[in-house]
Amino acid sequence: QVQLVESGGGLVQAGGSLRLSCVASGRTFRNNAMGWFRQAPGKEREFVAAINWSGDSTYYAGSVKGRFTISRDNAKNTAYLQMNSLKPEDTAVYYCAAGLLVFPATLETLYPDWGQGTQVTVSS
Repeated sequence: QVQLVESGGGLVQAGGSLRLSCVASGRTFRNNAMGWFRQAPGKEREFVAAINWSGDSTYYAGSVKGRFTISRDNAKNTAYLQMNSLKPEDTAVYYCAAGLLVFPATLETLYPDWGQGTQVTVSS
């Protein structure tokens, strides 16, 4: 099992940027693919981005491609989500997830380990 703790959320104006971090402990971090998901009020949780175990392959939802960047530092057991050009529709609770799975994995059911989430609010 991997324990995950997200941070970096907050309130930002449209067009601004935030960087989310996800620190992992437990099962060897570098063996896991990592994903970021989000859940807006009244909506189902949706896939945002994923990165493979080595960090040399990434995959994005169409709604964030070109604005968000997923990365990881295996030496620090940390995954990141850099969010630029934020829009009000990006407002959601953002979750990181980990799993020993085939990359890319966009279904949340494929990730056994989840963080508690961090709130991102984008004002217009």
